[in-house]
Amino acid sequence: MDAERLRHYLEYYQDLGIKTLYRRAGKRPPAEPGQAVPGARPPLLEILEDIGDCRRCRLHEQRRNIVFGVGNEQSRLVFVGEGPGADEDAQGIPFVGRAGQLLTQMIEGTARKEGIPLVRADVYICNVVKCRPPGNRAPEPDEMQICGQFLSRQLLAIRPKAICALGGTAAKYLTGSKEGVTRMRGNWYKWNDLPLMVTYHPSFLLRAYNQEAKREAWEDLKKVLHFVYD
Repeated sequence: MDAERLRHYLEYYQDLGIKTLYRRAGKRPPAEPGQAVPGARPPLLEILEDIGDCRRCRLHEQRRNIVFGVGNEQSRLVFVGEGPGADEDAQGIPFVGRAGQLLTQMIEGTARKEGIPLVRADVYICNVVKCRPPGNRAPEPDEMQICGQFLSRQLLAIRPKAICALGGTAAKYLTGSKEGVTRMRGNWYKWNDLPLMVTYHPSFLLRAYNQEAKREAWEDLKKVLHFVYD
């Protein structure tokens, strides 16, 4: 393994909160995904290794970092957005910019009001595509098809009690529906056999004129949190 890939894996483990790695006799070095690492699920590490320095679609051309996912890999709830933005591309972590900060407030604020002991680190967060689309445009269908295989493997490895799709792009990709997010939000769908709730993307809620949408998004979150954690 070259130094750049080793650095990438170590940063990934750090994002997961893993501070100690160990090596078993006769096994590959502990930084190799798929080996026993405290607090990490081998299937997700194998997926990350398979992604590698991905150049399968045009999105690799301008990216700085592959943004895989972050949070509790044994979570009963997974949030899925459409793709990384500039802040996420710079840090390699999903939902760390303004929209990510709002998502954190939404998760923790709603949970607190509903009496559910939950913080952002307790859930898992990822995107349909792992590289930033230029200019924050929506991912193209072929880009989602190529990258979506890794999202599918993530969801199957975690097998949460529910998925929350953030925004129309993620919702349409995961459900196959052609309806807009305003019609889909607040409703339950299925991805494979997993219940899936649709709500607005936090970046949409940052716009000042979307006050009613904010109220609706909080209602959607209440629904999914009670379904998962009650």
